[in-house]
Amino acid sequence: MQNKIKFYREKKGLTQEQLAEKSGVSRNTISSLEAGTAKNITLENMKKIANALEKTVTTIFFNN
Repeated sequence: MQNKIKFYREKKGLTQEQLAEKSGVSRNTISSLEAGTAKNITLENMKKIANALEKTVTTIFFNN
């Protein structure tokens, strides 16, 4: 799955661990999503990550 998690995470100056804490999503999940190796992600986790990055789900996960 293509996404912009890493781009917006780095833009905010956050580590994967900090984003994990802020979003309530595991660091392993964030790492897998950034690497493109995650097979599935729930809408709930998409929302948590997007909210933590102060962006919309569409911006993070669907705008290429």
